[in-house]
Amino acid sequence: MPIESGNRRRTPAEPLPVRRKTSYGSAGRASRALSFSVAVRQVFGSGFGTGFWLAAGWLLLVAACALFATVLPVRDPLDPVIVNRLNAPFTTNWLGADGLGRDMLSRLVHGARVSVVISLTAVSIGMLIGGSLGILAGYFRGRFERALMAVLDVILAFPWLVLLLALVAFIGQSLMAISLAIGLLWIPAYARVARANTLSVVQREYVLAARAMGASTLRILLREVLPNVILPVLAYGLVAMGLVVIVESALAFLGLSVEAPQPTWGGMIAEGKRHLAIAPHVALVPSITMFLTVLSLNYVGDRLRSRFEVKESNL
Repeated sequence: MPIESGNRRRTPAEPLPVRRKTSYGSAGRASRALSFSVAVRQVFGSGFGTGFWLAAGWLLLVAACALFATVLPVRDPLDPVIVNRLNAPFTTNWLGADGLGRDMLSRLVHGARVSVVISLTAVSIGMLIGGSLGILAGYFRGRFERALMAVLDVILAFPWLVLLLALVAFIGQSLMAISLAIGLLWIPAYARVARANTLSVVQREYVLAARAMGASTLRILLREVLPNVILPVLAYGLVAMGLVVIVESALAFLGLSVEAPQPTWGGMIAEGKRHLAIAPHVALVPSITMFLTVLSLNYVGDRLRSRFEVKESNL
């Protein structure tokens, strides 16, 4: 008697269909690839707008100039050509020349290296130390949180410029010394941001469920709290990088950044203030460059912060 199989009758002599086996490893790799592609679309998908990508493109250009400053086809930033002194833009020099005849474009490119290195180093120091302290304070609460917040309030009570000048005078004016000084001053801000986000995360259902299932404190911090706190902290880091660029330029304007003749954007503005009456481009070109960089960092950081922000309606 024929046996029905789906929509087709199968005779008893017909062999049973053999199912193709799929290895667990290939299925796992496919699942991870799909999850990664979904995460990329969620982070960098639609909704950012043209302004975001223009700002991100400018930041990539600045980063490329800082990374490849020594191999780019630009002139020596320290080579004075007296005949080109105070040349206007789009003449002998693309962006003009300063009071000693040095190429402005070359000095901007090499000055970007100083700004990028100091901002990345300072933000990384503040993020690692301050972020870690903020997560611990927000998770454990109690005396540790009160003691840490009291210390941070004392640090924030000091005028930041006076404290920064004292640190620079104590540890020196090298590139790493200035990065360390600014990074130490950013620890309280990062600790507060990380603590605020941790206080919100530890009340979520998945953290409470992990505690109820007997997960260790280290596992909860690394697997449940950290992934949900690190994204807002990173987004805040972009905004902080813009502020660090301004702080470093203020130090350079006061003559307390990296020592001359190494070019910096703040130093170029300080050198150009004496030529404002006859050659305003000497101070205007680095000012516009700094303005666009800080604006791009703030815009990109704000858009990423709004994208990574955890909302109750999305839970």
